[in-house]
Amino acid sequence: MTGRVLGLDVGSRRLGVAVSDPSGTVASPLATLERRTPAEDATALGRLAAEQEAATVVVGLPLTLAGQEGPAAAAVRAYVGELRPLLPGLAFELTDERLSTTAAVRALVAGGVRREGRRVVVDRVAASIFLQTWLDRGRSGEDAPRHQQGGRG
Repeated sequence: MTGRVLGLDVGSRRLGVAVSDPSGTVASPLATLERRTPAEDATALGRLAAEQEAATVVVGLPLTLAGQEGPAAAAVRAYVGELRPLLPGLAFELTDERLSTTAAVRALVAGGVRREGRRVVVDRVAASIFLQTWLDRGRSGEDAPRHQQGGRG
């Protein structure tokens, strides 16, 4: 893999964004964006992708604990469907994000981050967690359970 990859955690009010290093080895939290209209969100994401020189966005798909898609997953798929035509230069992939927010909260609590501070960063930390899993699967040669491989456009 060459180039950076963005991770996107889609929430009802915020978008958590993470980024990989150029070699695709390590994911790090990058930014939290307030959700606005899909067009405004696409502009902000496009700007981050350009700044980071990223061509792929890995979007967390909130599956149920049983691995099924429910209303939350359908909402994320619909949102990605709105973003795709607005960001034709980016490839989108959906990946399982189960328990990433729980893991992010636990890590932040363990790190001593206060409740007010957690709210600001939890989405980007969650994005870095599922992006790291996605990167690790790609490096290990596993056929990662990516629920929708996206081409450009």
